Amino acid sequence: MNNRKTTPYALVLPAWVWLALFFVVPIGGMLSLSLTTGNVVTGFQQTFEVGNYATAVSSYWEQILRSLFYGGCATLVCIAVGYPVAYWIAFRGGENKSTYLLLILLPFFVSFVLRTISWRFFLSDNGMLLGTLKDIGLLPEGLTVLNSAPAVILGLAYNFVPFMILPIYAVLERMDPHMVEAAHDLYSDRIRAFTKVILPVSLPGVFAGVLMTFIPTSADYVNASVLGGAYNTMVGNVIRTEYLVNNDYPIAASITFVLMGLLLIGIFSYARALGTEKVMEVHA
Repeated sequence: MNNRKTTPYALVLPAWVWLALFFVVPIGGMLSLSLTTGNVVTGFQQTFEVGNYATAVSSYWEQILRSLFYGGCATLVCIAVGYPVAYWIAFRGGENKSTYLLLILLPFFVSFVLRTISWRFFLSDNGMLLGTLKDIGLLPEGLTVLNSAPAVILGLAYNFVPFMILPIYAVLERMDPHMVEAAHDLYSDRIRAFTKVILPVSLPGVFAGVLMTFIPTSADYVNASVLGGAYNTMVGNVIRTEYLVNNDYPIAASITFVLMGLLLIGIFSYARALGTEKVMEVHA
């Protein structure tokens, strides 16, 4: 009897230990570091300096807001691109579903940095896309996309769109096709069948996809460095500079927690607006 009670806890213990060592402990260390004062020469002393957070916000509020805006835009692009792809694979993929999913995941066999750099060549003024469109007269010669907000957003969306496609596909794949047939039998057209049946069932996948794209895109710094230029830096670039260049660890840690707090507020607000309880009820 005792073994039956303790077995579930024993099975979950390795996961809890892993989370404690590689999540809770580092987070606690960074929280403590964010409240210190000093420098790398004389060392850092724990003084519970909450003013570091005020300094971080006042100095880098623009980069913080820009990161949230870029992340939100990239997430919307991922939904607009990823949902139709997931829908098509789930309902029209047939026997080749695994092949299509492999093609979506294939770019992940290449380094994240190399994929981002490839977009720099793709979006260059005389690259294969803009150069061709300029040559045939569809775009003006002076048009420049690199080192701009659209370039960063497109790069973020490209790198993270599979994280939107896969959870939506996983939900739609498990959907009973007879539900759609029943909607058509009840004289629903394609649009009403989608909005009343398919979309509500797929909301858990959309919810998971938004979480898996909005969080990493808002904290990314590679795309901003490669595609954005000096005037489109994101908060990830600031944190990297404070840590590795300025060696101002307390400010870097403070910015990290400010971003984390804003992301949590946004996620909980999104979950409340969407109604996660209703979402799970529909999914069940």
